[in-house]
Amino acid sequence: MELLEKYFPNFSKDQKNKFSKLQELYQDWNLKINVVSRKDIDELYLRHVLHSLGIAKVQEFLPSASILDVGTGGGFPGIPLAILHPETNFHLVDSIGKKIKVVNEVVEGLGLKNVHTTNARVEEVPGHYDFIVSRAVAAMPTFVHWTTGKIAKQSKHELKNGILYLKGGDLSEELADYPKAVIYELPDFFEEDFFETKKVVHLPLKYKK
Repeated sequence: MELLEKYFPNFSKDQKNKFSKLQELYQDWNLKINVVSRKDIDELYLRHVLHSLGIAKVQEFLPSASILDVGTGGGFPGIPLAILHPETNFHLVDSIGKKIKVVNEVVEGLGLKNVHTTNARVEEVPGHYDFIVSRAVAAMPTFVHWTTGKIAKQSKHELKNGILYLKGGDLSEELADYPKAVIYELPDFFEEDFFETKKVVHLPLKYKK
């Protein structure tokens, strides 16, 4: 919690309570259904929670906004972002049933009312969203293909509606076809060594023009 509050000092009491519960919930469920590596469980707040919240350093979400988390795995980045934005609607999707089971149990354990989940491929999920978020589930061209047609056209945030993607390393090749993509370096926000090569990529809806 000290690590989170170092960068997000204005948590409400409820947010502090929910964030503090994450370690116990994930440790418990990870013993039953492995969704996070043992090393990562020991550094859950650095490698998963704070990393997820890097998206919020680039764009905070408005109340009533709609966010789709594709390939959420164990619930990242969706669950930390949902705790941070209690008035924002989050839809967490993963094609692997056991992962969604863990997500559902964590959501229930936290009492999150602004999260719903779907066990399906994202192509099968209807609806339009202000932003689509994810953590490096595929190369950007593949991810764009999966999510085509799911971004709402009318923007109401500082950034234009689109994809907010947590990635690492050299992205020049996979972003070559997307001149509108903007890269935000997470070391600009977080000083820990873990974030040295980590980034948030914003790809606005009209990404090719």
